[in-house]
Amino acid sequence: MKIFLISDNTHTLAGMRLAGIEGVVVHRREEVLREIEKVKARSDIGILLITELLAEKLPNEINEMKLSHILPVIVEIPDRHGTRRPPDFLTRYIKESIGIRI
Repeated sequence: MKIFLISDNTHTLAGMRLAGIEGVVVHRREEVLREIEKVKARSDIGILLITELLAEKLPNEINEMKLSHILPVIVEIPDRHGTRRPPDFLTRYIKESIGIRI
């Protein structure tokens, strides 16, 4: 299984290419949706990396793919500017998911 990146900047793509990961740079919502459909059509891609900024443009579609349990697995990653998530993202996520306060 391969990993594929959908990024909003060339620096993130260049870094991933150094690790042997293919990808594309897109900016508009329609472009992201088109690339996701291309990735879903490929049976050799098991993980789809997408930058947080692009994932914010289509939250419903990303959540639907995550919940479908069908490959590829979606992983949102920060870009070269860092994460867009709040500092307590992980602890808040655990609390919302299973009700345990850490």
